[in-house]
Amino acid sequence: MSAVTGAKVVEGYGLTEASPVTHCNPVFGVAKDGTIGLPIPDTDAAICDLVTGVFLPTGEQGELVVRGPQVMRGYWGQREESEAALRDGWLHTGDIAAMDKQGYFSIVDRAKDMIIVGGLKVFPRQVEDVFYEHPGVAEAAVIGVPNARKGETVVAYIVPQPGARLVPAELEAFARERLAPYKVPRAYEFRTELIYNAMGKPDKKAMRAPYWSTDRTIAG
Repeated sequence: MSAVTGAKVVEGYGLTEASPVTHCNPVFGVAKDGTIGLPIPDTDAAICDLVTGVFLPTGEQGELVVRGPQVMRGYWGQREESEAALRDGWLHTGDIAAMDKQGYFSIVDRAKDMIIVGGLKVFPRQVEDVFYEHPGVAEAAVIGVPNARKGETVVAYIVPQPGARLVPAELEAFARERLAPYKVPRAYEFRTELIYNAMGKPDKKAMRAPYWSTDRTIAG
């Protein structure tokens, strides 16, 4: 990116509820590719367990929580939502992340998109990144759908590259070489384009709707 723009490009992170920046890679210093960098001045950040809220040690994946002077006091007129987001002085971002030994944070996925397969966690972004390595895949979005035996199972929405002729067996073999078996999709939905929300991001809620609103299930 720096070669294209002619400027130094650094990754950062923020959200509307934090006005909106909480992390950034140093402009003058060590910038770690693939991370969102370090908390900005006067900002604290930590990783906590999604269920218990207990703070997790370095390297563990959990929900990113932040606190600082830029964090909101609450959602206007929405007390329950405010209490869910702001707990014990920390803003719960809803993002799964991890912190390394140098204090750099990396975003893994959205908590609401996490898939639980037989009690095991599957982060859609990891599966999507594998499919983006396939030369015939233009776009990929991974969701969790109901499964009577495992609770959920993995389904992939795939947009092929122009002219590419993909079949599920090819993608499954590709994924099995790179992922643990429980992370491999059990079904593939081929589309000419993905569904996007108003923010320009894949609308996984809309993709999940046909499965969760009916008796449609995937075996496996």
